[in-house]
Amino acid sequence: MADNMIRNTGTVAHAQSVVNVFMRGVYLWMGIGLGITAVAAWYVLNNDAFMNFLYNNSTVLFGLIIVELGFVFAISMFLNKLSGTTVTLLFVAYSLLSGITLAPILALYTSASLARVFVACAAMFGGMSVYGLVTKRDLTSWGSFLFMGLIGIIVASLINMFLKSPAVHYIISYVGVLVFLGLTAYDTQKLRVMGESAPHDDRTAIRRATVYGALTLYLDFINLFLMLLRIAGDRR
Repeated sequence: MADNMIRNTGTVAHAQSVVNVFMRGVYLWMGIGLGITAVAAWYVLNNDAFMNFLYNNSTVLFGLIIVELGFVFAISMFLNKLSGTTVTLLFVAYSLLSGITLAPILALYTSASLARVFVACAAMFGGMSVYGLVTKRDLTSWGSFLFMGLIGIIVASLINMFLKSPAVHYIISYVGVLVFLGLTAYDTQKLRVMGESAPHDDRTAIRRATVYGALTLYLDFINLFLMLLRIAGDRR
């Protein structure tokens, strides 16, 4: 009996160690993606010719956003059919394009407020991600509620493009903060479970799952940052 307890303890410890390695990989690639986005945005913001080109060619900017969505779709829909290298390259390309398309938005705010909001976003994201990682509560039930909230944000944002109501703008932003904080915890727990069940002897599968997880949390972080920026950012 004692031997069984020791073996079970060892098995649990090994499984937890594997999950920890997987999640470290997810956070590492997420950090790399955010770093690429930051460098790309900084380059565009400091390149007047590039900025003017984006402002004067909205069709190009819209096209880049469509390409970004295509990368996310490709990774999400064809994850198991793509090589680890392909998934990684798509994620890097997405992060690069994201920095380019975010630059015109970031240009509207002061550098000090961008830094302040980023720090607040990192703290809030980190707290909710840790919660999703360590909580024993099953967050699966949050999924449908958060998805409905996300759809509501998209629909309300489209409607407010015509209404141009400041009140609706702030309501959407506050609701968006709550939704993306919830998604951060929900997605982190989902990734933890994915790490527990991943085929650990298949390096390609591990790379795909790691980069997919990084993309998932990257999207939560960026959208949370944008919502907070709409609330607390100081316009130039």
